[in-house]
Amino acid sequence: MKFSYVKMAILCTLLVSCSSDAWRTKVQSSEYLHRSVKQVTDVIVHDIFSPPVASRIYTYVSVAAYEAALHQDSSYVSFAGQLHGLTPVPKPEAGKEYCFPLASVQAALKVGRTLVFSEDKMDVFYNGIMQEFRDAGIPDDVYERSIAYGTQVADHILAWSQKDNYKQSRSFPKYSILDDPATWKPTPPAYMDAVEPHWNKIRTFVLDSAGQFKPAPPTKFSTDKESAFYKEAMEVYEAGVKMTEVNRQIASFWDCNPFVMNVKGHVMFATKKISPGGHWMNITNVACKKTNADIVKSAEAYARVALGLVDGFISCWDEKYRSRLIRPETYINQFIDENWTPLLQTPPFPEYTSGHSVVSGASAVTLTKLFGDNFSFTDSTEIEFGLTARTFKSFMHASEEAAISRLYGGIHYRPAIDNGMIEGRAVGNFINEKVKTRKEDKTLAKGK
Repeated sequence: MKFSYVKMAILCTLLVSCSSDAWRTKVQSSEYLHRSVKQVTDVIVHDIFSPPVASRIYTYVSVAAYEAALHQDSSYVSFAGQLHGLTPVPKPEAGKEYCFPLASVQAALKVGRTLVFSEDKMDVFYNGIMQEFRDAGIPDDVYERSIAYGTQVADHILAWSQKDNYKQSRSFPKYSILDDPATWKPTPPAYMDAVEPHWNKIRTFVLDSAGQFKPAPPTKFSTDKESAFYKEAMEVYEAGVKMTEVNRQIASFWDCNPFVMNVKGHVMFATKKISPGGHWMNITNVACKKTNADIVKSAEAYARVALGLVDGFISCWDEKYRSRLIRPETYINQFIDENWTPLLQTPPFPEYTSGHSVVSGASAVTLTKLFGDNFSFTDSTEIEFGLTARTFKSFMHASEEAAISRLYGGIHYRPAIDNGMIEGRAVGNFINEKVKTRKEDKTLAKGK
């Protein structure tokens, strides 16, 4: 009888131990991070941040998430010393237990809340997801320690963000419209001011300078019907006049214009849409889920893609406000057909190069390095905006479609698309070569 009591006591002890350890399995899901990044995207859409500013938010959020998560896997290394101005990030206390997925989400959401406008929307989400971590059964000391560590990382990243010249750029002068007929002018229906004309003054993250991958100059402006420029404008014009349903769907799928304005009588209101950077962050989500990437791999993927986005926009905007090229809508209305309108609404900044082409090129190069060539996937990003999903054979395939969509949409000439892709791929390749996140260089598709 005594022996039975001993066995029962041992069994009970084992059951209690197993029960108390169950939280470790529950919290390992990378879904917590995926949902957190999606929440940041939703708030960026709600707050109508411009594509360049959105890319800045994504980068600080993703780097914070990665830096707080990487200690779960010793095969990963910090961005410190690799990204301009990023000093060594605080490390967890040796010998103490942490829940690094919790720390990662804490870091990401604190940074995100600080950088967006709608703090209330972030707070509601934050309170809900933190309760989920609580409900998973994390011991109180581990929970509090992990929250504190995530906060430490977030504070470090936010301090770093304060030195990137963004705050100073808010008071820089507005763009002055030039009389030169070759240059950009505001377009209907809102005739908005030029967006972020000083974005090339933002500190780059990896690039040596904003102009490191300066593209070839745009085609020389001309109104001569035999000129190359006129023919490029005619290509855009005819793509609109002879629009096919397939091209219409492609253009709409990749529109990603957070500035779309609607006019009804004397009333003007916005249609909120995801930014091109947000679209590629969601493709990153799709790739992570397809490969069952864990929390650290997922954080790495978001951070590396975000770096390509942010430096891609800095590079692109450097050229936009150097060449200051007229948009197709303005040129065509003046010199070809005054009644022509593009399928898509023209974004409020100069034409050359195409931002979609640059950041899509950079993102595709980054994701290909992480997940491999010929990675087929279905992109469901635009479903919530009323469009159907599209399937791609590879990230390069998706980026090429994103780029050419701008010609179908009537907002870019072909050179801005082709040279934008070259520019973006150069940015992505440079980041791939310069920034290390693994002690051993392996892709997510092939291992750790």
